[in-house]
Amino acid sequence: MKQKTAIILGATGLTGSILLEKLLNDDRYRKIKVFARNHVQQKHEKIEEYLINLFELEKFADLFTADEVYCCIGSTQKKTPDNDTYRMVDFGIPATAAKLCNRNQIGTFQVISAMGADEKSTFFYNRIKGEMEGAVLEQQISNTYILQPSLIGGKREESRPFEFIWKKIMSVGDSLLIGSLKKYRSIHPEIIVDAMIYLANNDYRSGKIPSDEIKKIAEKN
Repeated sequence: MKQKTAIILGATGLTGSILLEKLLNDDRYRKIKVFARNHVQQKHEKIEEYLINLFELEKFADLFTADEVYCCIGSTQKKTPDNDTYRMVDFGIPATAAKLCNRNQIGTFQVISAMGADEKSTFFYNRIKGEMEGAVLEQQISNTYILQPSLIGGKREESRPFEFIWKKIMSVGDSLLIGSLKKYRSIHPEIIVDAMIYLANNDYRSGKIPSDEIKKIAEKN
């Protein structure tokens, strides 16, 4: 079986770092290209690292070649309080990556969005995510998977006090969310990663994938 090349954007983040580790240990992949501002912690012969300004990703179009692209980029309004910069991160980088996939005929593109993404939302965060999803779908990449997780669990390196408190609440509240409310349960980043790897290596319908469906897919991996 031909081994594949994958691109990861956001490999230094919580979900992206788990994804990188799993792809490095997956014999189906021979090379993992990482486009980032900083070095990843892992050292491995499969890693091909490009330290760049991700806002200028389009300048590196000739290097942006692979079988699959995983976009795990995301910020918070606390971490990026300037709305223009926030939009450049959460909309600009994924939208540009999708354009490069189209240009370079990369057949699989996956991006982590969020539950509640809606381009018509009055909430800035949800609206930007919704606009990003629309821009990605416009590229009509054959296998496009937009994952919409609920609150992502796990320990982050940066401090997010509100998110920390909410996670503590959800650790108790998850058990109360049953039936149609299950999709609002928090989700561990490793579950998201397992779903992404499954989607990249199996037939599955393209489109938006809500949090509860992400968990079901992960169980197949």
